[in-house]
Amino acid sequence: MHIAVCIKQVPDSAQIRVHPVTNTIMRQGVPAIVNPFDLFALEEALRIKDATGAKVTVLTMGPPPAEEALRKCLSFGADQAILITDKVFSGADTLATSFVLAAALRTLDAREPLDLIFTGKQTIDGDTAQVGPGIAIRLGYQLLTYVSKIRELDPAARRLVVERRAEGGVQVLQSALPAVITMLEGGNEMRFADMPGMFRAARQAVEVWNRDTAGVSDLTQVGLKGSPTAVAQVFGPKPKAVKAQHIVGETPAAMAEAFVAQLFADFPQLEDELIAHLDQLAAQQGERQGKQQGEQA
Repeated sequence: MHIAVCIKQVPDSAQIRVHPVTNTIMRQGVPAIVNPFDLFALEEALRIKDATGAKVTVLTMGPPPAEEALRKCLSFGADQAILITDKVFSGADTLATSFVLAAALRTLDAREPLDLIFTGKQTIDGDTAQVGPGIAIRLGYQLLTYVSKIRELDPAARRLVVERRAEGGVQVLQSALPAVITMLEGGNEMRFADMPGMFRAARQAVEVWNRDTAGVSDLTQVGLKGSPTAVAQVFGPKPKAVKAQHIVGETPAAMAEAFVAQLFADFPQLEDELIAHLDQLAAQQGERQGKQQGEQA
């Protein structure tokens, strides 16, 4: 069984900077980390490896320094790493990124057939959650998004059962392989790298693919040329002019009374509206009681 995990090296969100002209993220001089959501995907792939002996390949598209993120994944237990890097890929949005990754995965599949592809649910720099679905559509694989747990996996029968978090509950889905899974946070906990794993990651060679090696032939669909997304403006939220107020009181009831008094003082019309609403409810209740008494009579 062969599993691919797509990861991304992202800027530390606490120190992110944006280019004033192109409105793209500036990565030079900013500390970089492995996208936290991708670590949940990697951990799930490694758990399958522990249970079935599967091979795990991690790959990323990015500049040469992204090799550091791949080595981090190797130290956790991944078997091989592929860095997809080329100047023509610079400035890619999610559409162009999924195009390159799908081409690379297609090339990898031709070399070693893939059964599962994992990604995190989204990245902390873009927060779009679009790359995983984009890969699945381009490859024609079954897509399972927001997966919190893999219940069953049967490589021989080519099927798996997952729990998918949905609005209002949890869905249990069965799917055929191959499939693309975007993992949620919290479904597992990333393991720590041990010393042998760190030594192995430091010694192991990382494959470096360019546009030709990755099988990318149409350069109109990569980089800025292949990115229809345009960022019109980037700005930070303005600080609120109103400061928080501190409500004090010796008991919870006293604090509640002080809060209501302050609320009516700040919004005088609110008290009149509330009284009118209560009068309306009382009138409606009186009408219902009168109707019930009339029916009983």
